[in-house]
Amino acid sequence: MEKTLDRRFKTLDEFTIQQVRDFPHATGELSRLLRDIGLAAKRVNVEVNKAGLVDILGEAGSVNVQGEDVKKLDVFANNQFIGVLRHGISCAGVGSEENDDIVIFDEEVSNKSKYVLLMDPMDGSGNIDVNVSIGTIFSVYKRVSPIGTPCILDDFLQPGIEQVAAGYIIYGSSTMFVYATRRGVNGFTLDPSIGEFCLSNPDIKCPEIGTTYSVNHGNFLQFAPGVQQYITTCQTKSKSNGGPYNQRYIGSMVSDVHRNLIKGGIFMYPLTTDKPLGKLRLLYECNPLAFIIEVAGGRATNGVQRILDVKPTKLHERSQLFIGSKIMMDELETYINPVVHE
Repeated sequence: MEKTLDRRFKTLDEFTIQQVRDFPHATGELSRLLRDIGLAAKRVNVEVNKAGLVDILGEAGSVNVQGEDVKKLDVFANNQFIGVLRHGISCAGVGSEENDDIVIFDEEVSNKSKYVLLMDPMDGSGNIDVNVSIGTIFSVYKRVSPIGTPCILDDFLQPGIEQVAAGYIIYGSSTMFVYATRRGVNGFTLDPSIGEFCLSNPDIKCPEIGTTYSVNHGNFLQFAPGVQQYITTCQTKSKSNGGPYNQRYIGSMVSDVHRNLIKGGIFMYPLTTDKPLGKLRLLYECNPLAFIIEVAGGRATNGVQRILDVKPTKLHERSQLFIGSKIMMDELETYINPVVHE
């Protein structure tokens, strides 16, 4: 017997349409863009689930602009998202971690769109071959260039605070689509029996404190002294002072941040002596996840200033990142930026 949709749950399409109805002057363009992203995510999810059965695992034989070996699934995901967005009517262009330059959809309908999108099509790609959760991260901005003309680089080089929406898709034990606008953060879980994302986590709030810290301990000796001191404190806090914290590090940033968003915690990717400018991408990873966490009540910083206030200077700019529950972030800053707290 064919399964029917449980009407107690709103699908992603229904939810975004309802959002438009709540604002009489809304055009619905952002809602259409989010639904296009959901469509591309479902296509990628199919390939993720059968990756071990087809020739899609492993290296693609090229290196992306970041200097990293490109996985075949990276290429597939990148092509799927760009293809869906190019054939939609709600996106003027895309900036992707996998491409050297922006992809401009220079045709009449796309030029009339007021939005551009930045994305990491496959975060945590180093985990593809070992069946650990991976994800897609995206960020939506309103163009600064004239509507009706092709988008330009300046449309993408905006501070994170200018984001209209941001989100991620996790391909794991279940596939989740989480996105934020200034109105809130909502999570949708893919029901494979009907092929729809259904609202499962409405109005997500990040707990002010958690019991988990996420960091790559293999780089401990390369971290700045303040970061080392904070990590040591996480390991040695007394029970009466909320600790010690549990250490959890998946190696797929979107998964670590998602866990901390739901349960509370802090994620750190500090500068190292090997990578003095940082490793994470400001536009593709830091900004969208910082936007989501802040809307949910958390905080995100590069150790000196709020991530969302940083003005990007180039498409593939890197940064360090500290992100998570508010109280834990406040505590961290007394170690990494003590002058502010004297």
